[in-house]
Order: sequence, then C-alpha cells, then structure tokens
Amino acid sequence: MAGRAPAGHRSRAGAPDRAVKVPLLTEALFEGRFDELHRPWTELFRHDIFHYRDGLSLSQRAELAYERLRVLNGGITSVEGLVAATDRLVALHEWSGIVDGTLTTLATIHYNLFLGSLLHLDPERTVDREPFTRLHRYGTVLITELDYGNNAAALETTAAYRPDSETFLLHTPSPGARKFMPNTGPAGGRKSGLVAARLIVRDQDCGVFLFLVPLRDEHGTLPGIRTRPLSETPGSAVDHALTSFDHVELPRTALLAGDHAHLAADGTFRSTIGSRRRRFLRSIQRVTVGKLCLSAGALGGARACLTIAVRHGHRRHTFAPARRTGVPLFAYRCHQTRLLGALARAYAATFLLREAVRGCLRDDTGEQAGAEVLVAATKGWITWQARDIVIECRERCGAQGLLSENRVVDLITPIEGAITAEGDNLVIWSKAAADMLTGRGYSAPPRTDTTHDALSDCTRLLDLLVRHELACLQRARARLDRSGTDPLDRWNQAVNAGLALVDAYAARRAAEAFLAAVERTGDRATRGVLADVFRLYALQRLTPDAGPLLADGHLTADEVRDLGAAVDRLAARLAPHALKLVAAFAVPDALLRAPIAGGGHTATYDDPAGPRWSEVRPAEPGREPFTASSTAPSTTPSAPARREHEP
Repeated sequence: MAGRAPAGHRSRAGAPDRAVKVPLLTEALFEGRFDELHRPWTELFRHDIFHYRDGLSLSQRAELAYERLRVLNGGITSVEGLVAATDRLVALHEWSGIVDGTLTTLATIHYNLFLGSLLHLDPERTVDREPFTRLHRYGTVLITELDYGNNAAALETTAAYRPDSETFLLHTPSPGARKFMPNTGPAGGRKSGLVAARLIVRDQDCGVFLFLVPLRDEHGTLPGIRTRPLSETPGSAVDHALTSFDHVELPRTALLAGDHAHLAADGTFRSTIGSRRRRFLRSIQRVTVGKLCLSAGALGGARACLTIAVRHGHRRHTFAPARRTGVPLFAYRCHQTRLLGALARAYAATFLLREAVRGCLRDDTGEQAGAEVLVAATKGWITWQARDIVIECRERCGAQGLLSENRVVDLITPIEGAITAEGDNLVIWSKAAADMLTGRGYSAPPRTDTTHDALSDCTRLLDLLVRHELACLQRARARLDRSGTDPLDRWNQAVNAGLALVDAYAARRAAEAFLAAVERTGDRATRGVLADVFRLYALQRLTPDAGPLLADGHLTADEVRDLGAAVDRLAARLAPHALKLVAAFAVPDALLRAPIAGGGHTATYDDPAGPRWSEVRPAEPGREPFTASSTAPSTTPSAPARREHEP
C-alpha cells in the first residue's frame, strides 16, 4: 500500500495553470518510459496509411486493416523481441487502439495469441517462424466453438493420431463444434491457425492441445477446410467466420505440446501435468497477456476520446445566463464534473494497467495466482471503465460525436469486443472472486487509522477504499458460509457479493498505484494538481458506497452530505487545468485527426477534397456566397489554436 501522502497533498488550492508541467504529468502516466516504449509507436502510426478514411465498404476496410498490419510489421525491428516483451506489446496496443479497432484486433491475434503461443509451445523451433514474423502468412487462433465459449476445455474438435503414418486427422464432429468467430475469411490472403483440438491417441483422450494448421493460400481455403462468413459486426471489419475441418491430415509436428507433453512417433504420450484441464490452460496461457493487450487498446481509445471531448468543450460555445456573448461548453459545472470525472478514471486506469504489467513481468510463466487475479480484475475494470468514458465523451460531443471522422463513436465497438474477448468480463471476474474468497492469489489489505483526517486527505481516501474492500470481503464470505450444501446454490448466494469484492479490489489497486505516482512527482504545482485528480477519482468512486461506510462508522453524516459539493469544488479547481491534463496523454494530432479536436473544424465541411463537399448554392442577390474562409475560428483563450503536442 502507498504510504502517507506528503503534506503538500493537503493543499486545497490548485496551482496556477502556468505552473503545471505537462511533461511531468506525461512522465507520471508513462512512468518515465514514453520515449522508450511509446514514442516509436506514435511515430510509426503517423504513416499516411493509418489516416482515417471515409466511405469504405466492409471488405475494403478489412483489406485496409490487413495492409495496415503489414506496414506496422515492417516498422518493427524484431517481431520475436516484441512478442517476448510484454511491456512493449502492451504499449503497441495503447496506440493502435486509437488508430483502428480492426487493426488492433488483428494485431493482438497475430502477435500475442498466435506468435506468442508458437514461441512458447515450440521451444525447439521446429516450426519455421519467418513466414509469420515477416507476415508472408497471417496467423490466427481457433479455440472457441459454436457450442463452447467460456467452457472451451470441453470442446469437441478432435485430432486423432495414426502411428502408422505419423499423422493426425483433424475433424469437426458436429455442427456445434465449428470454430466460432476466428478471422478465417478471405481478407488478408494466406493464413495459418493454431487450432484447439482434443488429442486422441489409441482411443484415449489426452486433453486439448494446439495444432498448427495451414488454412488458406492465395487461391482460398485448403482441402477439407470450410469457412462460412458471419454477419457484420457494426464498427468492426474483422473477417469473422465459422470454420470446420473434414478429416484434414496433419503431420506429427503440427502438435504444439510445449515442454509439458510429448508424443512419440509410436504413439506413446507423456505429460508432466496430470490434469487434462491444466494441460489446456498451459497451452492457452497467452490469454493472460492478451487481457492486458485488450485493456491497453480500450484505454488508449478512451484517452483519445477524452482529448477530443475536452478540446471540443473548450472550443464549442453556447449561451450563458445574463451574458451577451456565449461561453465554452466547458464553462458549465455539469460539463466539467462529467468529463473531469471520466478523466480521473482514465488516469486511475492507466496507473492500474502499469501495475498489472509489472505483475505480469514478475511472473513470466503466467501461472502465479496473484498475477492471474490482478490481470483478470484489471481487464474487467479497465474495459468497463473505458466503455463508460467513451460513451460519456460521445454524449458531451453532441451530434458531432456521432460522426466517424470525429473518431469517438467508432471506438465503442472495439471496446465492446474487448469486454468479451479473452474471457468475458463477468466470467473472469466470477473466477477471480472465487479465487479471492478462497485465498488464492489474494490477501486482504491492512487498514490504517485515518479517521481523524479530513476527507480531502489522500491517505484518508485510500483508507476508505480499503475499508470498503474489507466490507465487501466480509459480506461475500458470510454469504458463502451460510449457504446450503449444493455447490451451485452456495455460489449463487455469494457471487454478486464476490463480484463487488473484485470491483473494490481493482479500484483500490488503481488508487494505490495512482497515489504512488503522485508521491513520485517532484514538482509541487504538478503534484498538487495530480493529487486533486486522485481526490476526484476517489470521491466519485466512494460516493455510491457512502451508505455502508456511514453505517460502519467510517464516514460522518456531515461528510456524506458534503460529498456532492466536494466533487464540485474539485471540478472547479481542476477545470483550468483540463487541457493540460489531457495533453499529458500525449496523443499527437497526427494520430487523432478528429476535426472537432482542432481549431476551425467548420472548414472540414467546405473542403472540396473532403468526403462531404457539395456544390455551393448560388448566392442571393446582393449577398456573397458562404465559404469556410468567410469566418475565422475563435482566438479567445478558451479556443486555443490547434498544435501538435509533444510530451
């Protein structure tokens, strides 16, 4: 747990905006590694091919995403090095999530799931990796079946070994066993897949393993393989399909058993893992890193949306009571509290992501219980927060937020996909809750005595989050203990309380990482503003749980009554810093390219080279025709000129 906040954190007055240093905020968010891990991706994504394109058909968008992946791949010095470095791979997704949701999906499948699994399960390098590292062939993964999703360990696809020919027959035994939603369509050209299938040796089920299977060449699907395109996914162009196999012959080397199993030529099977379920989990352990990649893509998109919405709120003007001239949207407290609250959650989510990546790096096997619980909690918490943030930004941008070229609305579907992929959030949180309630990978946090500190004190706020988590733990255990004897009934009594525990755990871990970042910030003015962002996050997080905290004596009645006003006071202090707080996200305009995020966006609608330009109507007699140059964008302090941000 983070230590007591420095005395400077107790100041109620925000520092003047001119004193807040954006590079120091960026350094805090990216832990001083922006130039090392992140800037290379921001530079690579400036390439023209990554610019937004309007009016493309679904198939054109799919082909564009694969072409973008090839350009991205060409800019990577060592693909195997990228796949092996979790922090670099996660950083890639933070920026691809801004550029193209379809590209992000393809990247996480090819680099993390396919190549990551291949590197892990083929330590002797029996497979030639060059076609995949150079993207002469695209790699995909086929695990989920039409009838088997989160219970994939029970899937039906079989790979029966024949010792006489040292081959497997890969087969789909029923309609429900067809592989569901892999990107095995025609877009992207030649493809191979890692297919999860039940290894059958001498009529014995040895468990589910991954098999390397060529799927497509330049002429289409290979013999014995059938694909059926699925219906469109709004906002995504991934070529999802149903895929089945009709006794497809594979060589013995197609089995990727890793270092925990071996199949001899004569059919002798050995494994160091006795449980078939654990063999399957070992084979698909890259889903742990995948959870972080998906979290990063969603969070990167959310930070971009906040940059757009906050800039738009400063440049878009509206009426004001008893004033002859308008004011920026952001002048209204209701606008401030919503966007600043979303911004505070984005900061907290960023610090939580950094903490989860560190936990994963400390445990490169992906099997340590503590890291598994943290990553599962992080994935659910960040992707759900990202969705809420993007929806808030969409609303605050009004009708402009509905246009794809303004980027916000197109980021919703990729985040929805991230919520479901690599384990549906509700399912992985349910498992995390079960682990936490049984003490697997979780220890209850220690409480501290801060009851006499003011509610504006950062350490007091953190302690309240701890006490809320402990209360959730107590309630969940009580419901589990007093339940009946039927296991499902017992779990149903406790599951919702358990989910509340996971939520409280993620919020508390985010707060600890956030406060640690505040303490590392040396500049007093910047630290003061960052501490106020922490306070806003914590207060808004605690408000829904104020009743139980009051009942347990952790809050006073006066403090509960003042929560709404306290949030308003923080919003008023932070509002002058809002543009710098989003500038710290370091999203270059070359990546953002959202007209409403820049000055003079009305010119977009009168650009003859633009997608929506139409012939100007003849002017009325005595009146000049209107063009974008007829008016100049505002140059008031509330509407700063558009410029490229460099952290």
